[in-house]
Amino acid sequence: MRRKRYFLFVPLLILLLFATGCTSSNNQNENNSQAFSESYFENKGSDTMVNLALYWAERYQEIHPEVRISVTGGGSGTGISSLINKTVDLANASRGIKAEEISNANENGVEPVEYVVARDAIAVIVHPDNPINKLTLQQISDIYTGKLENWRELGGDDRPIVRLSRETNSGTHVYFLEEVIRLGNSEDKAIFSANTLLLPSSEGIIAEVRENPNAIGYDGLGYITEDVKVVSISKGEGSDYIYPTLETVNDNSYAISRNLYIYSDGKPNEYVKAYLDWILSSEGQEIVKELGFIPVQN
Repeated sequence: MRRKRYFLFVPLLILLLFATGCTSSNNQNENNSQAFSESYFENKGSDTMVNLALYWAERYQEIHPEVRISVTGGGSGTGISSLINKTVDLANASRGIKAEEISNANENGVEPVEYVVARDAIAVIVHPDNPINKLTLQQISDIYTGKLENWRELGGDDRPIVRLSRETNSGTHVYFLEEVIRLGNSEDKAIFSANTLLLPSSEGIIAEVRENPNAIGYDGLGYITEDVKVVSISKGEGSDYIYPTLETVNDNSYAISRNLYIYSDGKPNEYVKAYLDWILSSEGQEIVKELGFIPVQN
């Protein structure tokens, strides 16, 4: 009778050990899965920043092969909306997040945390054959609101002005509207002239200005090429005309400059935090300079 009980006990013991092993294996798989999900994150938003973000991600993954970073553009508004909807880990923006967006985020259980990761100048550009070399902010505002329709009115050739802008979801579009067209006046309700051509990318504006001698556009300094002309800008009558450079942005003498941002939802996990710390390190900021933007860390 005792021998029978013994033989019954052995299979039960084996079954118990097998079940324990499976549980341990499952726990290990869950831990590995969690570690993978935390070391893979998505970064979306500003088209102005997309090339910079791609360079950052590529360089960082070379140093940290255990990390995977997905980078896409779509515009600052798209990036911030994605953060609010909890579909990305980091949102790139070439403008500051709005109070309404913060409120929407909070209602959805998201707490946007802001990081200033670079600075940028917005350059106003014309065709190289255009004799106009300088403009005041007021003149640029008058061009884009339709008060000025011909380059002759500014001392140029008798040609119609063709206005180019980024699309409305672009942070650069919003910044240009608020700080240039409305001259920083929050009470001003001026808008882009109805015949302004809206283009989906920074490269598109460069290409159109390069081909059209009547065109005027604006773009982040990091996108400017040698085949367009950058005009010097004055803040107003009696002020100097300043060309956008690293130095004139840092000393605030250039009229149209801004911060570039990354937003996270609350305190990021250890992998995302390490990445953000690296972006703000001397190595990450050197890439900022390489791509024609202005570092926030000297």
